[in-house]
Amino acid sequence: MSDLPKSIRINEEGPREGFQFEKGPIPTARKIELIDALSDTGLKQIQVASFVPPQNVPGWVDADDVVAGFQVNPAVSYTALWLNERGLQRALGHDDRLQLLGSIGLCCSAAFLAINQKRTMEQNFEGQRSIIKMYQANGLPVTRGSLMAAFGCNFQGDVAPATVVDMVGQLLDLAAEAGETLEFVSLADTMAWASPLSIRRVVGAIRDRFPDLTLSLHLHDTRGMGIANVYSGLQMGVEIYDAAVAGLGGCPFAAHKGAAGNVCTEDVVFLCDEMGIETGIDLERLMQAACVAEDVVGHPLPGSVKSGGSLRVLREKLRAAH
Repeated sequence: MSDLPKSIRINEEGPREGFQFEKGPIPTARKIELIDALSDTGLKQIQVASFVPPQNVPGWVDADDVVAGFQVNPAVSYTALWLNERGLQRALGHDDRLQLLGSIGLCCSAAFLAINQKRTMEQNFEGQRSIIKMYQANGLPVTRGSLMAAFGCNFQGDVAPATVVDMVGQLLDLAAEAGETLEFVSLADTMAWASPLSIRRVVGAIRDRFPDLTLSLHLHDTRGMGIANVYSGLQMGVEIYDAAVAGLGGCPFAAHKGAAGNVCTEDVVFLCDEMGIETGIDLERLMQAACVAEDVVGHPLPGSVKSGGSLRVLREKLRAAH
């Protein structure tokens, strides 16, 4: 077990992930309203849109309008998602507003890859070589690697830590053969199979093989383990986490019933505040943004702290009363 980190970085994915998952159209202005609210919380990175075919993800048919419309905070890096060259070209049209960095990704489950991207493992591996060439042709450094289904799969079952370690090695080899260096590798619990024990086992196995590699965790909360898995990651010294305000979103291809959202941003910030781990985020403003998110989608969202409140405010009231 590693020492707890002194600080962590949270990558906010609520807008992109949430608006691809919600049923029914959400007005462009309301998407922008949420992004602007999040920009005022101290978050350093917000994923604001998905440049994907609208027939596949109709919730992001207005991606260009959203990216053109939010108020840029110079202290925030705004990112977007794309899956092919056409999507990248759309993102490049907003390079004055977006931070554009190359990312390559593999999947630990052949069954999920076939459903999610209609590819075999071999096709996906070769596809990443083409993606790297595409980034290099457009002058973008390849800094991030990611592994989907790194802890288990609804279609295939458990994923052994040794498999994850092997696929991390494949990602590093792909980057190295192209002369690129990955700054970190993200482990995605795409279908919420992770538990605190499997977080420790997988992260520990990767650290044993690649001790200098920076890791990030992308955790879904479908089975209620999201915040517990963050705590396990913190115990292992992981310093980068993806999260979604109010618990927005989910994976539309994961075959889940009910909520399948990412771990909730304000719940992670509350946990870190209570543990003395710095996030740089104003929890009160973040809770206000979470309420905006809930109003935008028009139904309750699963985050806890937006309803329960922060203990800091309660402590201050109690001290003032005594």
